[in-house]
Amino acid sequence: MIMQQVLMKLFLSSLLLASCIATSCTSKNSEPAPEGKIYSESNNRMAVEDNNAVLNGSRHNAITKAARECSPAIVGINVTEMREVNSNPFGGFFMDDPFFRDFYGRFNQRYTQKIQSLGSGFIISSDGYIITNDHVAGRASKVVVTMTNGEKYDAEIIGSDPTSDVALLKIKGSNFPYVKLGNSDDVMVGEWSIAFGNPFGLFDRNAKPTVTVGVISNIGVNFSENDNTAINSKRVYRNMIQTDVAISSGNSGGPLMNANGEVIGVNTVIFSTAQSGRGAGSIGIGFAIPVNRVKKIVNQLKGGQKLDREFYTGLTIDFLNEQNQKYYKTKRSEGVIVTGVANNSPAERAEIEPGDVIVDIDGIAIHSSDDVDVSINDGVVGQTLTVKLDRDGDILTKKLTLDKRKR
Repeated sequence: MIMQQVLMKLFLSSLLLASCIATSCTSKNSEPAPEGKIYSESNNRMAVEDNNAVLNGSRHNAITKAARECSPAIVGINVTEMREVNSNPFGGFFMDDPFFRDFYGRFNQRYTQKIQSLGSGFIISSDGYIITNDHVAGRASKVVVTMTNGEKYDAEIIGSDPTSDVALLKIKGSNFPYVKLGNSDDVMVGEWSIAFGNPFGLFDRNAKPTVTVGVISNIGVNFSENDNTAINSKRVYRNMIQTDVAISSGNSGGPLMNANGEVIGVNTVIFSTAQSGRGAGSIGIGFAIPVNRVKKIVNQLKGGQKLDREFYTGLTIDFLNEQNQKYYKTKRSEGVIVTGVANNSPAERAEIEPGDVIVDIDGIAIHSSDDVDVSINDGVVGQTLTVKLDRDGDILTKKLTLDKRKR
């Protein structure tokens, strides 16, 4: 027992000594706390130059270098949009009840409302081309870009693709600072990632972007979301980069960079468990559009080409459940089953039949509705999809060409 107490005292003494050495808290160099303060300040002036060298060596690193060099090319984006909204003359009280919602729904009125919002973007060329999200600026009537020197520019929307959620803007001028685009195919899970942007409008406070740091959490994530600005339209997020970097409302459209200061993605979506009146905050699950996908879309938008998403397949599908399995006599438990094929449609010309179970589209295995949305809705008119299907136990491959939607 005595030996244990002695060892414990020696252990605690060694910890205290190590702590004092690390923090210069020896009694020789310590002073009482000045009046009105609750802390003591060291007066140790020995080896100041050596300490500065150590601090500089550890503090100035690849991340601080990227932050310093890339920040001038980050912009805050303020948007004015004219949007149609519904208004009910009876207010919201009755609308909480399904019966009254159906009854009073006929009295809904639509009117145009001016909505102001904000986001982020980044300059990609010295003559002022800017990348951001479609949901930030794609339908804006007025876009104002703020630089880190405080200068403001009216921006022109060169083009926008709602499906991929990418928009290209342009400001007039020359010799703008810009960032370089990297290669998102080389992104590694676990490597450092840096997000720049305008969360909650903080850019407007001092015309400087907020910088947050984390790691790449995952790659190749596919999902879709309803586009609230268009009817029967979805945004397709394909091969997304997941990161635990703090991304919040207002960060959308800003760049996700690697430690080399290269853009590897466009910050776009966050998962959040709560929302305040000022928007959603980060819980460490954010997603960026891979920059290689963005490059292809931006090149088309810059050339004045609009991605024509007005296609149709002629397919009617449903997800496999016990009832469908029995009705169509299939042993498959995953995938989607074709329940109808329109006459003279792309699906009929591809020789797809009711009862076929689609298991793969263009290399994407079909397990959920997101898989279907990502593999089909990301297409353009004239594109041919490779469809693998199970027909009575045989795996067949069909070519489905997306035709222009009939009006």
